[in-house]
Amino acid sequence: MAELEYKVPTMAEMAAANETPEVLFWVGCAGSFDDRYKKVTVAFAKILNKAAVKFAVLGTEESCTGDPARRAGNEFTFQMLAISNIQVLDMYGIKKIVTACPHCFNTLKNEYPALGGNYEVLHHSEFLQQLINEGRVGLEGGGNFKGKKITFHDSCYLGRANNVYEAPRKVLEALDAELVEMKRCRTKGLCCGAGGGQMFKEPEKGTKDINIERIEEAIETGASTIAVACPFCMVMMTDGVKNKEKEDTLKVYDLAELLAQAGNL
Repeated sequence: MAELEYKVPTMAEMAAANETPEVLFWVGCAGSFDDRYKKVTVAFAKILNKAAVKFAVLGTEESCTGDPARRAGNEFTFQMLAISNIQVLDMYGIKKIVTACPHCFNTLKNEYPALGGNYEVLHHSEFLQQLINEGRVGLEGGGNFKGKKITFHDSCYLGRANNVYEAPRKVLEALDAELVEMKRCRTKGLCCGAGGGQMFKEPEKGTKDINIERIEEAIETGASTIAVACPFCMVMMTDGVKNKEKEDTLKVYDLAELLAQAGNL
């Protein structure tokens, strides 16, 4: 089957044509620059095109939300980035934002309002669930995952920070796969080990890498696929799989990638 062509219009292009998008896709730093997570960006864009969602991205006008700076204690840099982004968003009259990154999701939704940035913000798992419920996403190739065991890793900023647990699981249910939970999941889920800037440093001596411990829990489920919904989790879980030399039998995919594969996009 020929690969689906997809278009990714920018807000500048839409504004020039006097058009207004249904939703702004906030790509995020990982979705823009990380080679692995760029694939998630492409998969999500294909789904939006297939579902006939009128969307746009900011392109070069998008900056980091400032989340890493704030978590690392640099409040000044966070506020400078946030105010700059708010000015761009308000200039275009943005009302609704969807992003695949829980860190961006949490920052845009919960921290920008204090600086005057008030928007409806959805994580892509929530938006994908909506598209499925509305019948806007067809899964004619859904048999790819029928009966296969998939386990889902809860992102801290998606789960405990924002209480989004059901949406990603509903997306996985649409694949007709067997969802097998790790022993620590939902409100008791174990962090992948990347939060708070920890992804950029080595673990303290005498401690096991958190992502290795998490991968061991995933292996115990007997799943052949680990579903994630966060670029940070993607990095840590993929590294954990490599550490255990399970690359041939255990794959790590974002929800959007799984849905795109199921729909032959």
